[in-house]
Amino acid sequence: MAKNYDYLIVGAGIIGLTIAREIKRRLPDCSVCIIEKEREVALHASGRNSGVLHAGFYYTADSLKARFAREGNLAMTAYCEENGLKINRCGKVVVTTCEEELESLEELKRRGDRNGVELVPIDEKHLFMIEPNARTVEKALFSPLTSTVDPVEVCLALKQEIERKGVEILFECPFEGCREQTVFAGKETIHAGFLVNSAGLYADSIAKQFGFGFDYTIIPFKGIYLKYEKNKTDIRTNIYPVPNLNNPFLGVHFTKTVDGSIKIGPTAIPTLWRENYNGLQNLSMPELANILYYESKLFLTNAFGFRSLAMEEMKKYIRNHFINLSLKLAPNLDKDGFGAFLRPGIRAQLLNKKTMSLVQDFIVEGDDRSIHILNSVSPAFTCSIPFAEYIVKLILEKQGGEQVEAG
Repeated sequence: MAKNYDYLIVGAGIIGLTIAREIKRRLPDCSVCIIEKEREVALHASGRNSGVLHAGFYYTADSLKARFAREGNLAMTAYCEENGLKINRCGKVVVTTCEEELESLEELKRRGDRNGVELVPIDEKHLFMIEPNARTVEKALFSPLTSTVDPVEVCLALKQEIERKGVEILFECPFEGCREQTVFAGKETIHAGFLVNSAGLYADSIAKQFGFGFDYTIIPFKGIYLKYEKNKTDIRTNIYPVPNLNNPFLGVHFTKTVDGSIKIGPTAIPTLWRENYNGLQNLSMPELANILYYESKLFLTNAFGFRSLAMEEMKKYIRNHFINLSLKLAPNLDKDGFGAFLRPGIRAQLLNKKTMSLVQDFIVEGDDRSIHILNSVSPAFTCSIPFAEYIVKLILEKQGGEQVEAG
């Protein structure tokens, strides 16, 4: 017998959870269901990220990421405080390793100013006062609003909140297909008045079944972290390099976690299937064929410098090389103080197949029956609360039948 819901959400990551929360806030009497293929919430990107609440200065002013990162930082901070969740207000410094990076550092400051984000230029003396172990060439930036949380703790708190408000979550219930407004998921047949696709690594493939997302495909990138086990005191704050602003990755950096621990990472290693966490686990031959086709094409054409990016990232599997990259930011740390690799994550990075470029912003497509959230990568966790408000407003505005295209 089919189940009926006003709203059906695919994926119980941070985006799916916050959208369910916002739907119930606006429409408390409606029925909402989330289907999740795993046994619990946040078992993929939402629970495997760094836990950093970004301040919002990396992103161009006309982007959805810029629009929601600053507001999201404040909203998630408030949510953690109101619900007694852990938060480490440790801040962040962005440092340079050579004079050539000073121009990009200034561009970050300009972006921060345009986005209304507090970002303080500092010299080497002031950097030493904030983070004695960090090093920079001439200048650095200090972000006082950057902090860290436990992403799993946050997602579990959201799960408990929305279940109290009547949201039903069906676990071990993967999306398998649809026919008009009927969804087949696991052993369930579900009629959905409106479908929200927030399926992360599989959002593009689900979108195509509803007639959307044909310009895009997911290219997965693996992020691995290495823990500094000597102590929790050698680093006080997050230390980031100046990123390459032509791609969406922020480079290997130091993260000060919510419990005060220190880790380096992440990498951005191209992988060959979507859940390529360890070895041949979760190997999918159709995914392997599709992803290998696009990665080979990117490698041969060297679109956006993919060839050098891939080769540099692959070298980070070499432990000493990985550590040495981090020591460019904080050279006085004990090289032998690093311990175990932590649980890897996969970034569901969207590729525009027409331009052969990595998509830098969130992409949203849909109509009066469904909406599809593509490329919900960093800083999606930070943006999640105001981004969910935006999505639900978009849904309510467009259920009259207009097509939705944003991002």
